[in-house]
Order: sequence, then C-alpha cells, then structure tokens
Amino acid sequence: MDKVSLKIKMLYNTLGTAEKKIADWIEQNPGKIISLSIVELAEQCKCSEATIVRFSRKIGLEGYQDLKISLASESKTTVSTTITAQDSAAEMFDKVCNEIYCSLELTKKALDPAALSAAAAAICSAGKIAVFGLGNSASVALDASHKFIRAGLNSTACSDNHMQMIVASHLGEGDVAIGVSHSGSSKDIVEALKVAREHGAKTVAITNVGKSPINKVSDVVLHTSSPETSYSILALNSRIAQLAIIDTLYYYVVFNLSDKAVESIKETERALQSKKY
Repeated sequence: MDKVSLKIKMLYNTLGTAEKKIADWIEQNPGKIISLSIVELAEQCKCSEATIVRFSRKIGLEGYQDLKISLASESKTTVSTTITAQDSAAEMFDKVCNEIYCSLELTKKALDPAALSAAAAAICSAGKIAVFGLGNSASVALDASHKFIRAGLNSTACSDNHMQMIVASHLGEGDVAIGVSHSGSSKDIVEALKVAREHGAKTVAITNVGKSPINKVSDVVLHTSSPETSYSILALNSRIAQLAIIDTLYYYVVFNLSDKAVESIKETERALQSKKY
C-alpha cells in the first residue's frame, strides 16, 4: 500500500487534467523518470514545473526529487549496469575506472569551450568567489575553493543552505558564484545563484548536460555528461568529471595570473611546512 505507483493509481480520479498527464507518462515510461530533470519532465508531459511539484505533493511526497527516488526504489534500477555482486574488488575497480573514463570522454564532447573560457576569465578577475554545493557536490565545492585559495584568490565554499543564502546576498558586481549540482534541480543551489545574480555577481553552473532549473539562473553553464544518470538516482563517477572542470579552471588561474598565483602557491607551501614532519 506504500508503493508510489499504487498511490498514483488510487488517486488518479482526484487528479487534475495536467496532473493526469504526468501520471499517464509515468505509467507508460517505467524507469525513464530517473534520467530527467523537472524541466525535461515538464516538456515531456506538456505541463509546468509547478504542476509536477503539486502532483508530487498530492500523492504524499515532498517534491520532484522525492518522486524520482521513490519510483527508482520500485523499479529494477541499479547503481551500476556493469558491476555485480560476484565481482572481486579488483574487478570492481577496473569497471569503475572504465565508467569514469566514459564519463570524462562524454564530458569533453558536452562541455562548451566558449563557456569554459568565460568562466575561467571571470574567476581570474573576481573580487570574491563563492562555491555552492550540497550532498555529493559539497566535496567538489570544497575542492574548488581550496584550489582557488592556494592560488591567492578570495574564495569560500558553502555546503550549508543558510550560509549559501547569506554569502550570496553579500556578493556583488565583479564577484563570481559557482553552483555545483549534478541534477541541476537542487532548490537551495538554484536559489543561492539566483540571489547572487540579483546582487550583480556572475553566476556559473557545473551540472549534467540537459535542461534543468539551474540553467535559468546561470550566466555560464559548464556541462558534464555521465551515462549513470540514465539508470541510477546516484551520481558517482560524474563527480570526477566535475573535478576535472575544477582542475582546468585552477590551471587557467595559475598560468594566467602568472607570478601572483605562483607566489601564492609557494607562500601556501611555506605556511604548511610547520604542519609536516
């Protein structure tokens, strides 16, 4: 009785016309919702994003992400299409490497060179840089800020949704806000970028390829591409693609700020000597 698919059938006659389109699409396309952002599902069902949220709440869920997770738990989806319980640890490692390689190759094709250049240039000239990330993306945000600080830039990482809004509200002209969200549908990240943009900051998104809410609040979008999204609610190896983009931005800063960045890195290493044996 707790199955979401069963709840949808039980409540079908109480749904509005647009909500019934969503219910029909879910029934006719089992498992396919996992790979779609809320924007993409809205296009598929020819309804608004607000209707999808309303539909989710009407069947007892908090929102679209809750709907995806609940339906994913009912389907025959898996965390990997290649790794099995019978694999040894070494075999799993080999397959993980192959999946990461695939994700990086796909990202190379999806990433817009002009967008990458625009993001890199904005970071080099930024007064302040704020990097926002939650959950899986929090570690990527922290890594980005850590690298920028080493290069002498004024950067901070925020993985608390309250701090994200506070920091975003204090950004302004000449500052950069970077939002890391694989789904592009993290409400807190989207809202933080929106506030930063309203205050004059340039906004950059690092997100998986496709239409999603984060695109609407971003001046520059850096796309990753990972096939895992089509069969799992989890985004694992796509994190490596995000880190590859961060590393690229870091190298750009170091080589384009030249002596200033190199001296900052050396000063960082000198300061850390007392922390090593």
